[in-house]
Amino acid sequence: MLESIVVVGGGTSGWMTASYLSAAFGERISVTVVESARVGTIGVGEATFSTVRHFFEYLGLSEETWMPACNATYKLGIRFENWRAPGHHFYHPFERQRVVDGFTLPDWWLADGGATERFDKECFLVGTLCDTMRSPRHMDGALFEGDLTDRPAGRSTLAEQGTQFPYAYHFDAALLADFLRDYAVARGVRHVVDDVVHVARDERGWISHVATRGSGDLAGDLFVDCTGFRGLLINDALDEPFESYQDTLPNDSAVALRVPVDMEREGLRPCTTSTAQAAGWIWTIPLFGRVGTGYVYARDYCTPEEAERTLRRFVGPAADDLEANHIRMRIGRSRRSWVNNCVAVGLSSGFVEPLESTGIFFIQHAIEQLVKHFPDADWDPALRSAYNTLVNRCMDGVREFLVLHYYGAARADNEYWRDTKTRKIPDSLAERVEQWRTKLPHPESVYPHYHGFEAYSYVCMVLGLGGIPLKPSPALRMLDPSAAQREFRLLATQAEDLRRTLPSQYAYFAQFR
Repeated sequence: MLESIVVVGGGTSGWMTASYLSAAFGERISVTVVESARVGTIGVGEATFSTVRHFFEYLGLSEETWMPACNATYKLGIRFENWRAPGHHFYHPFERQRVVDGFTLPDWWLADGGATERFDKECFLVGTLCDTMRSPRHMDGALFEGDLTDRPAGRSTLAEQGTQFPYAYHFDAALLADFLRDYAVARGVRHVVDDVVHVARDERGWISHVATRGSGDLAGDLFVDCTGFRGLLINDALDEPFESYQDTLPNDSAVALRVPVDMEREGLRPCTTSTAQAAGWIWTIPLFGRVGTGYVYARDYCTPEEAERTLRRFVGPAADDLEANHIRMRIGRSRRSWVNNCVAVGLSSGFVEPLESTGIFFIQHAIEQLVKHFPDADWDPALRSAYNTLVNRCMDGVREFLVLHYYGAARADNEYWRDTKTRKIPDSLAERVEQWRTKLPHPESVYPHYHGFEAYSYVCMVLGLGGIPLKPSPALRMLDPSAAQREFRLLATQAEDLRRTLPSQYAYFAQFR
């Protein structure tokens, strides 16, 4: 069996990896993390998928343990503002579709001519909870969905996500990295604070050790590259090519601010907000005590100075005197994330823009698959090949889903947004869009490999973005709509009951302070 793992780089990816490997293998393998005190982390990956609960529960961490330490809040979905037209918004919720007589509520809604523009409020509960800033939990901690199990998932993984859990998290990424560092070190992970000055390779071309400035050589059997966009091991040392996604996803830069906010006065919206702008979009992520916000944009359409001015205007006077963090993003993935005895996790593996909060998800998916494909001293190449196939398919699927956001957006008021309609899109997506024009996305007509998104996510985007003409299923004209109408009324009643009975998200978290 392998005896030692060296993780190069800290931050969210490095410490998620080290803590997970420690939880998985315990003392049967040694884990060392080497990180530089001089290399800062990006620290803006503050929103997640609902599947991230499997990560924390695998580590044995309850919400009460880690959330207060990371200023964490609940996220019930993503609110998209101005993607269709100024003043319009819709939600992409963590909530599966209800089905009546073999057709989903969005199918019935479309067949009825779309009674309002708010399909999300008529077909899902989460839109009402987000609009009214409700918590998904009652003050006693009970989930708002009584029939949804709140049983801890235990040592389960993404593959065991049987139901759609109704929320994810927002958290301070730097605080989470610190929390996981302490967790990992307490369980035997060695922490070396030093600069890696050389990556040594043996006669096979495999990594033998990394040389540090002051701590000597760190040898290992397996090396994990968590060095971010630099890709110090996977790209620089092993010369693995990087395959860009920018032909279809041109946003390559971001500027971010950390904005103090009086949450008691302003409220705490339980969702990430994505607000379309002239050359991209602005994220708003409410933590307990501050908001993380940033403008994701394409430098072909906007300079960094223009982007910062836009972001400061968007935030208003609260942005005065705040330091802006400018980020140049590498959009795409390494051709292979596992080469020889090196596995890239996080930004060194690949990244798409943070439009659907996939950064943490990619890390979680990678480390889960690493454990499931963990090698022994024989280094069976089939394990590497299977790992790389799964990671690549996942990232390529997310790429396709994000391209849909731009191609499907009705907004076309300047060159940036007009170009989203004429820019090349993946051939597979083009074929699927043609199917969706006459039948809403369903499990057999979306990207077929695991990438974290289900068919209902595609439904929410094509209905909410408004740029793809849609026809209702002809079959629904022949069916009795009575049962569907009853379900719409039931959903509306349930939404109103939850609006009245659930506490605000601020009130829920304030009780723990």
